[in-house]
Amino acid sequence: MRAVVQRVSHASVVVEGRTVGAIDQPGLMVLVGVTHSDTPAEARKLAAKLWGLRILDGEKSCSDIGAPLLVISQFTLYGDTRKGRRPTWQAAAPGPVAEPLVQAVIDELRALGAHVETGSFGAEMKVSLLNDGPITLVIDL
Repeated sequence: MRAVVQRVSHASVVVEGRTVGAIDQPGLMVLVGVTHSDTPAEARKLAAKLWGLRILDGEKSCSDIGAPLLVISQFTLYGDTRKGRRPTWQAAAPGPVAEPLVQAVIDELRALGAHVETGSFGAEMKVSLLNDGPITLVIDL
């Protein structure tokens, strides 16, 4: 699994003109990509990593201060641009594989006590955020 994590002051995701997920206080906006070999165990590990990641103000984590997370599926994180000018998506898991694993990350975060907002899997989404810091990390499991 791969995640791009941004510390944000606020963030939202809109699908077809309707806000489907938003956090209006400091927290994390997380793009999650899944590849073919990923497992539910890796989804649980990623959730634990996100919940405990100490990148909020004062080196706090979401678990320390109850900060929210906006989690959005993002197959393009596994785009390969090494050849030519057009990315290939072969490393990205297909929807039937990826969707339950992204949902497993969300479910595990909620089980840990997190307030989690989400995008809509497979939808054309408009994501808005105010990156705080700026802090952006790539997490590969």
